[in-house]
Amino acid sequence: MESVLHFCDELLGVEGHPDYPPALNGLQVEGAPDRPVRRVAAAVDASETVLSRAAAAEVDLLVVHHGLFWGGLRPVTGRHYRKLSHLIRSGTALYSAHLPLDAHPDIGNSALLARALGLEVAGPFGEYKGVSIGWRGRTPEAWTADALVARAGAAVGGPARVMGEGPTDIRTVAVVTGSGASFLSDAAAAGIDALVTGEAAHHNFMDACELGVHLVLAGHYATETFGVRALADRIAEHFGVESLFIDDPSGL
Repeated sequence: MESVLHFCDELLGVEGHPDYPPALNGLQVEGAPDRPVRRVAAAVDASETVLSRAAAAEVDLLVVHHGLFWGGLRPVTGRHYRKLSHLIRSGTALYSAHLPLDAHPDIGNSALLARALGLEVAGPFGEYKGVSIGWRGRTPEAWTADALVARAGAAVGGPARVMGEGPTDIRTVAVVTGSGASFLSDAAAAGIDALVTGEAAHHNFMDACELGVHLVLAGHYATETFGVRALADRIAEHFGVESLFIDDPSGL
């Protein structure tokens, strides 16, 4: 187990990577003592459904994007107790990677979605505490907003929509998965034609219109399945173990 955890930490550069405090990147719950990793699973969220399905599948290591502690410091009661119980009783270890996984240039959510869209990735985009978490790229030819929406929907395997009033011909696109609509001002300042993310707040509609940037929404959950899948596959390939994805979509 220790070698797998070290591999993940090194691959993602977890140590020192800026993030929101409740993200608590890295190992969040230790697995059963001396238990080898034979089966690794990936999921977006450490939900009760995911944790119970991981236990039923006899998963040794579960890697997630959103871990257990987003609610901050709270008593181990109710659903928090139930979640921990699934892990402790099954002996499953839980590993979480939030912004380090969003930002990664190879197996990160934003980079993988940018490539799935068909962009020629040109460089990083969107900083949090001095570290970029998104990527920007150029289209191989001019795209319409409808064409970009269709590509986004195909990439995530679900619905996508656009708001705002950007250029008729889209040539530059930035990608920040999850809740990346706050980077609209950065996109406008950088001359980006469209920003692809997961979800937006009400005021982001006006932001997109007034800043002249197409804002494409493809779902918070759907845009953040890429990284955990890739991380689990990378672990499986490196250590010769089995990997699986536990799907628990929010529809948001």
